[in-house]
Amino acid sequence: MSLPPLVEPAAELTVDEVRRYSRHLIIPDVGMDGQKRLKNAKVLCVGAGGLGSPALMYLAAAGVGTLGIVEFDTVDESNLQRQIIHGQSDIGRSKGESARDSVKEINPYVDVILHEERLDNDNVMEIFSGYDLIVDGTDNFATRYLVNDAAVLLGKPYVWGSIYRFDGQASVFWAEHGPCYRCLYPEAPPPGMVPSCAEGGVLGVLCASIGSIQVTEAIKLLAGVGEPLVGRLMIYDALEMQYRSVKVRKDPNCALCGENPTVTELIDYESFCGVVSEEAAEAAQGSTITSKQLKEWIDEGENIDIIDVREVNEYEIVSIPGARLIPKNEFLMGNALQDLPQDKRIVLHCKTGVRSAEVLAVLKSAGFADAVHLGGGVIGWVNQIEPEKPVY
Repeated sequence: MSLPPLVEPAAELTVDEVRRYSRHLIIPDVGMDGQKRLKNAKVLCVGAGGLGSPALMYLAAAGVGTLGIVEFDTVDESNLQRQIIHGQSDIGRSKGESARDSVKEINPYVDVILHEERLDNDNVMEIFSGYDLIVDGTDNFATRYLVNDAAVLLGKPYVWGSIYRFDGQASVFWAEHGPCYRCLYPEAPPPGMVPSCAEGGVLGVLCASIGSIQVTEAIKLLAGVGEPLVGRLMIYDALEMQYRSVKVRKDPNCALCGENPTVTELIDYESFCGVVSEEAAEAAQGSTITSKQLKEWIDEGENIDIIDVREVNEYEIVSIPGARLIPKNEFLMGNALQDLPQDKRIVLHCKTGVRSAEVLAVLKSAGFADAVHLGGGVIGWVNQIEPEKPVY
């Protein structure tokens, strides 16, 4: 559906701005009026990571007058494979500051507002209220639902994107004109069911593919051109090089934007999405060991079987000495249980401790009462015991 422009045009473009944006100005559907609207627009980008990097860079290049950046993290070397707004010299710097400097280098006429804090229930409404449009570059379900609910409650449209390995998705959610994120995903997937990019990986250039779609949709909304992805989900398969569009209808029973909403204010999103399942949290209570404790057990020759529940590719990057690989799915399918020793104490670990807690719950229910898992996973092990090894 075609929608009216989201913002009013600015009073004028300077001579320098006319020269800069000339390739926009000669497009009939954009022209002087559309570029003035971009100049007058205030867009907030949640995150300056994989999706936020290309989004911020192209929003700046397009001439969006005010860009807000919500980002609390620092630049890590593992970010540089896909987060192209940062460079080698930015490692260890604030991502927000790094992104701001890159934006100003691309376009000095853009005003940048930094929100160097974690987005949460206490600040989201105030932050969002100062912008016309939200671009969601988050990578976890709790924050996605927070972004969606705040945008709906404030009547703001937002452009959503998601990436994983070779696959990407994008859509525009605007409850006033179509569905919201909850209409598409009423409930968060069970904890551990959908791996994050940190667990499963992502093709770096996929961020540019989906991020550029997000910026295209943002420009269309701001300038009032074309038909935005309201009520449509764009799905991209990089391996097959195929795009397909799926209709998403507004759910009359949606808990947030439906006819009889039950969610009328912000909720506890960590509990709603769950970092780990209740079973995993219960299993881990009293059965979580530290890296130093595991090192002592290894050095003292304790009768233990260290099992790595990550995937093969992760195991090849870094592993704990003596650990053998049995991927998490083998436990969930029940295939691995019969091969576990009865005369050794099982020590599980994954990357950070989430997947191993889920497997621990499976083992506890199968009778391995003394099984434990490693809090902090292999990342904690490297940081505390073998800092010379790589992390990812």
